[in-house]
Amino acid sequence: MTTSTRGAAKAPAVLVLEDGRIFRGRAYGAVGETFGEAVFSTGMTGYQETLTDPSYHRQVVVMTAPHVGNTGVNDEDPESSRIWVAGYVVRDPARVPSNWRSRRSLDEELVRQGVVGISGIDTRALTRHLRERGAMRVGIFSGDTWTGVRDEALLARVQAAPQMKGADLAAEVATKEAYVVPAIGEKRFTVAAVDLGIKGMTPHRMAERGIEVHVLPATATVEDVYAVEPDGVFFSNGPGDPATADGPVAVMQGVLERRTPLFGICFGNQILGRALGFGTYKLKYGHRGINQPVQDRTTGKVEITAHNHGFAVDAPLDKVSDTAYGRAEVSHVCLNDQVVEGLQLLDQPAFSVQYHPEAAAGPHDAAYLFDRFTSLMETAQMEAERA
Repeated sequence: MTTSTRGAAKAPAVLVLEDGRIFRGRAYGAVGETFGEAVFSTGMTGYQETLTDPSYHRQVVVMTAPHVGNTGVNDEDPESSRIWVAGYVVRDPARVPSNWRSRRSLDEELVRQGVVGISGIDTRALTRHLRERGAMRVGIFSGDTWTGVRDEALLARVQAAPQMKGADLAAEVATKEAYVVPAIGEKRFTVAAVDLGIKGMTPHRMAERGIEVHVLPATATVEDVYAVEPDGVFFSNGPGDPATADGPVAVMQGVLERRTPLFGICFGNQILGRALGFGTYKLKYGHRGINQPVQDRTTGKVEITAHNHGFAVDAPLDKVSDTAYGRAEVSHVCLNDQVVEGLQLLDQPAFSVQYHPEAAAGPHDAAYLFDRFTSLMETAQMEAERA
């Protein structure tokens, strides 16, 4: 990515998809060029959380909501220390933000962090294109440098960019050094959280339940995990193709062998699927937004949930599967397309979901999953005391 922070408001911009479809608009954010996978998010709110979600690393996010930036940017809502999206696409950006928590405009924040975007295009038409043809590589080019450059030359640069399939990205966004999020109130449990692209609200949700969270790098080993003497182990969300995550899969298998309570979300769900022997595959255009209907098959309840995933687990919906670690079944399913949204083991305390129950940004329907994880640790602790 190359960027400049000058002249964004007047600069022309062009968005080029790898299949040759082109949209022309105005620069939004930094002026320059950027490449990534074009995906769309259906959230009406929560753009700060979207922008700062590490799972969006190397993706150009198209917002389906027509008006973006109305509430500006504050310093409380980011889910990580920086914006991770590779590029940003909006239809009608707010001219003046209006919110009592706002500290600056979204455009100013994108410029400050060097994020290249485009505005003034028909995002509805772009979203329909991606739904019909699937997520694909894209480039955004803005500024006078690209005025007059032949479309064929820009398309060639887009087609030369790396694809998301086969991308190993978790270590690029994860912490390099372990750190601790202390329990809020009385400490009840210790959890080792393997950071594959963790969002800030996730350890906070565990801390609210009296859990001291030791956040470990994506490269952590089984020995690193058990060095903190955990009552439970957590695997976070993150970017990239789960087929490349052999290291985290091996660590999770080590946790399953020890029968330690285990919880995974998003990328962590795909890691559990692989650890159990299931395959993973790339979805046509993925699930991204805060309004995805998921049924918890263990209770029958339907939840409205926050998603950000382009890959899914290939596990049977209609039967219990035998694995090396006991029986496993699909616990959650997306009601839009029957994609696997959760797994659970029936013979030991391990489960995962494909979505984001920490509700940042998004509904709180799935917050009970952190309580379910806590209950597994309580049960394991009582069994250990009896033993």
